[in-house]
Amino acid sequence: MNKYSISEFIKQTEQVDRGEGFFELETPRMLEVNLDNFVWAKVGAMIAYNGQIKFEREGILEQGLGTLFKKAFTGEGASLMRATGKGKLYLADSGKKIIILHLQNEAIYVNGNDLLAFEPTIKHEIKLMRKVAGMMSGGLFNIRCEGTGLIAITTHYEPLTLRVTPGKPVITDPNATVAWSGNLQPEFQTDISFKTFLGRGSGESFQMRFEGDGFVIVQPYEEVYMQAQS
Repeated sequence: MNKYSISEFIKQTEQVDRGEGFFELETPRMLEVNLDNFVWAKVGAMIAYNGQIKFEREGILEQGLGTLFKKAFTGEGASLMRATGKGKLYLADSGKKIIILHLQNEAIYVNGNDLLAFEPTIKHEIKLMRKVAGMMSGGLFNIRCEGTGLIAITTHYEPLTLRVTPGKPVITDPNATVAWSGNLQPEFQTDISFKTFLGRGSGESFQMRFEGDGFVIVQPYEEVYMQAQS
C-alpha cells in the first residue's frame, strides 16, 4: 500500500479506544473525555465531539460574589465551561502537551491558563494573587483543585518538576510556572539587580518564591499574557 495514501493516513491517525477510562490521551496534545455525566473544561478547548453534549459557560455567580470580582478582574483566562451529556469529547489547547494527574484527596494549584479539564468530583476555586495586581498584566490568578479525581493540565513542551524542601526555597519566573502543590503559598519578590539589567518593563524582575515542603512544575517557555485593561 502506498504509505502516502489517504487510507494509510487514516489508519495511522484515526481515533482508537484504549479503554483507559474517563480521560484518555489520544495523542500527547489531545485529550479524549469519555463523557457520561459532565466535566469542567477550559472555555474554547473543545475541538470535536460525538454524541449528545451541551456546553455552558460557568455562571459568574455560581461561586458567589467573590468570583464575580475575580472574573471581572482576570478576564477570560480562568473561564471554565461545563460540558454535559453522553459521548466523546476532544479537548486541546494551542498544541500544548497534556498531563493527566489523579488527585487522591490532594490539592494542587494550577495557573489559570494551564488547566484544561477536571472531573466533577474535584472542588475548584479561582484564587486571585492580589499582591501582583499592579506588577504584572498576566498570571494574576490560579485555580485550586482539591479532592479525589482526574485533572488535565497543559504545558508548553516538556515540564520539569522541582522539589521544594525546608531551607531550600525555589524561585521561579511567574510566566513559566504551571502548577504547585496545594500546601505551598508563593510569595512574590522583586529582583532589583535583574530589573536594572533587563530594563524597567521586564516582568522577569518579579519572581515567585516557594518555601516549605512540596513541588513546583515549570515549563521551558514564558507565557505572554494579554495586557490587563486599566
